[in-house]
Amino acid sequence: MPEGHSIHRLAAAFSELSKLGIARASSPQGRFTEGAAALDNAKITRPWAWGKHLFLEFEVPQPATLHVHLGLYGSWRFQAGEGIALPGHIGAPRMAGEHPGDTYKHFSGQFQPAPPGENVRLRLEFSRAVADLSGPNQCELLDKAGVEKILARLGPDPLVDSCSSQDFIDRARKTRRRIGEVVMDQSFIAGPGNIYRAECLFRCGINPNRQAAKVSVKRLQALWEDLRSQMRRGLKEGLICTTDDPSQGRFWVYQRSGEPCRHCGAIVREQIVAGRRSYWCPKCQK
Repeated sequence: MPEGHSIHRLAAAFSELSKLGIARASSPQGRFTEGAAALDNAKITRPWAWGKHLFLEFEVPQPATLHVHLGLYGSWRFQAGEGIALPGHIGAPRMAGEHPGDTYKHFSGQFQPAPPGENVRLRLEFSRAVADLSGPNQCELLDKAGVEKILARLGPDPLVDSCSSQDFIDRARKTRRRIGEVVMDQSFIAGPGNIYRAECLFRCGINPNRQAAKVSVKRLQALWEDLRSQMRRGLKEGLICTTDDPSQGRFWVYQRSGEPCRHCGAIVREQIVAGRRSYWCPKCQK
C-alpha cells in the first residue's frame, strides 16, 4: 500500500492537472458510472491529501469531493502531453513509479492517449493529459459531511502543515499499545506505513515493542519530527530513502532481518507487529 508521501504526490499531480481546465470523466470498467457522470465536464478546484486518502474537490452544481483510497491494489497512471510534468504511475504494483528517473511519460506533437484498460474504474481526461484509476479500495463521491466523517477517524498527518506533534503525542500517551502498533494505526498518525515505521523508529532509537505510553514526550516529539522530515524527503524525491548514502543502501533496517546493523553491527531482528513485519536493531533501539 502506498505510504502517505505518495498520496501527497498524487495531490500535487492533480494540482498540475487542474490548470488544464475541465475534465471529461468516464468509467470504462462501469463500476463508477454515476459518479463519473456527476464529474463530467467539471474542473478540479482543490486537490489535497490526508494520510493515505486523496480528495479531489470539483466545481459542480452539487458540491462534491472525489475520495480515493488506493489500498493494496489501487493505482493511478498518467499520460501527458509535452511540457506537462506528471508521475508516470503511483500505486500498485509495489514500488512502481517509485524509482529515480521514472517520472514522466510525454507525448510529443498532438496528444493522443492510449485507450483505457478494461479495469480502469475512473478516467479523467484533460486537454493534454489523462489520469486513469484502477483497483482502488475506495472510490466515491462525498459531500462535506462525508469528508468530515473520514477526517474524524484519522490522526494528524505529518505532511499537513496545520497538524501538530502535540496531537500525536497526546494520543500515543493514552494507550497501552506498543509504539510499533501506534505508528501503523491511522487513527493515531495518518500517513506512515511499514517502511517509515521501521526506519523512523530506528532513527529515533525506539524499540517497536515499547509501550507507547512509556515513550517519553521528548522521544515522541523526535519521532514526529523525523517522520515529517523523512516523508517530506520522500515527497520531494519520489521514493523512500532514509539513509545518508543511498549507494550503500536506502534503508537502515527495513527488510534487513538477519543482516548486521549499519550503525552498530548487531543483527537486525524481525517480528510481526500490527499484522506486518517489523524490523529493528536490539542494540540501537531501546
